[in-house]
Amino acid sequence: MADYTAVITGGSKGIGADLAQAMRARGWHVISLARQSTGAEAVEEIEVDLTDPAAVARVAADIAARHQVTHLVHNAGIIRPNLVEQAQVEDLQMLTQLHLGAALQLLQAFLPAMKARGFGRVLFNASRAALGAKTRTAYSATKAGMIGMARTWALELAPHGITVNVVAPGPILTDNFWGIIPKGSAQETDLASRLPVGRLGTSADVTRAFLFFADPEAGFVTGQTLYVCGGASIGGVPI
Repeated sequence: MADYTAVITGGSKGIGADLAQAMRARGWHVISLARQSTGAEAVEEIEVDLTDPAAVARVAADIAARHQVTHLVHNAGIIRPNLVEQAQVEDLQMLTQLHLGAALQLLQAFLPAMKARGFGRVLFNASRAALGAKTRTAYSATKAGMIGMARTWALELAPHGITVNVVAPGPILTDNFWGIIPKGSAQETDLASRLPVGRLGTSADVTRAFLFFADPEAGFVTGQTLYVCGGASIGGVPI
């Protein structure tokens, strides 16, 4: 299974870093695209600002020239929380490029090799917030956009052996989460108690879902969204 190359955006920390190491453990070559390198063991790290279309285009072309990418995991994300009165058009534009535009640019660069091979796995890290969440105008809109885009790509690419799926995490203990809810706070404890499973999620919980969709044998599942949220997507838990 060593003949696979996975590109993970935001692979330097949190869910992305955990997934990168899990894929490395399978013997795959892993390339992380992030704003900063971390020196992660056995991972090829490339620094890039994914909100800059020109920078994404350069990096995508470079990777496509050196590797036959088999897995694209678009994991990078920013929240930019604001109530609707304070929401900024600029935030919506930036998150549209980060969450949607960068994914499109990367896929277009890697698609010729995937089609030639007759195999590919395209994965999105969306969010339970795609169903709606307070202060998430730009974030919810663009994460929901991932789901629609993935379903469209799934239809177009299925004849080529390429699947496209989405993992939509709920409250996961990462820096993004702690940027909204203070670490170790009463608010964090309260939220955990209100989830149907009684706890908050971890990066490993999300990685397991990604690995299912990424598996070379998972070729009969495409266009799907899997909520890894402790039941928040079905229990009416306000987060």
